[in-house]
Amino acid sequence: MFYVFHGDDEYSQRETLAGLVGKLGNPDMVALNTTRLDGGRATLADLRQACDAMPFLAEARLVICEGMFEKMPAKPVLKELETYLPTLPETTRLVFLESQPLSENHPLIKLAESANNGYVKLFSTLQGSALERWIRQRVGERGGQITPQATQLLATNVGGDLRVMSQEIEKLTLYKLGRGEINADDVTRLCPYVAEANIFDLVDALGSRNSKRAALLLQQKVHEGADPFFLYSMMVRQFRLLIQVKILAEQELRPPAIAKALKMHGFVAGKIYQQSQHFSRAQLKQIYAHLLDMDVSVKTGLTDMGTALDLFVAGIT
Repeated sequence: MFYVFHGDDEYSQRETLAGLVGKLGNPDMVALNTTRLDGGRATLADLRQACDAMPFLAEARLVICEGMFEKMPAKPVLKELETYLPTLPETTRLVFLESQPLSENHPLIKLAESANNGYVKLFSTLQGSALERWIRQRVGERGGQITPQATQLLATNVGGDLRVMSQEIEKLTLYKLGRGEINADDVTRLCPYVAEANIFDLVDALGSRNSKRAALLLQQKVHEGADPFFLYSMMVRQFRLLIQVKILAEQELRPPAIAKALKMHGFVAGKIYQQSQHFSRAQLKQIYAHLLDMDVSVKTGLTDMGTALDLFVAGIT
């Protein structure tokens, strides 16, 4: 049997693979009978050798091949695969993992759909109502409940990275265990992405020179009890990231590549990329230098952090 798992939702891919592996029997024997191949380096001969090997003291052999079809293979290779895969030994489970969606017309997709021993599944990043359904389902699986407002807040601010989303849901369900539904206040209190989103809103207002909204958002956070030094540290971090993203954007990198280069959450990279369009690189460096000057002024007693932030917001807009 051969499986084709393709698409950009890596978390669901790995979760489905784990479910498949779990059905193969004793974990120790499964590990002993598992071969992993780097599709970018492995040849067709390597693949056949791994698949044709008999399982050792087990019913099946597992072969996992990652990234073999990121580029369309040469026609002779595809032809050989089309001949070989339908004759795959019954004791072999071959799984192709592709991090990007393959075309519906891709020969491997067509083969998996038509062959008796083939299976194909597309894993696309969830968004909108589909993501909200996934959140409610995952909360329910962990014995919790969640309000529609909290669901929407998570979906909007964490986005479709299901690995991060799963971690946040785990945290929230443990926090609310036996104490009712997860609500929007719980999400705001416990999830750093929501806290960062408030800073995103503030920086958006600063970037668009909307002084009224920027001042309002700043005062709102202060009235909610936010420590001015925490707000300052978040703004320093935000403008440092803006400079880094601006430099990469000027090199014509798009948000997915920027996220990978800076090891940053994809949702965060997209938001910062949008914000960076409001500034020139020189402006960002000037603002960052001013933030560092603020730190010196506060530490030397020339001003307090609350006043410094008010003046900063008024001055930048």
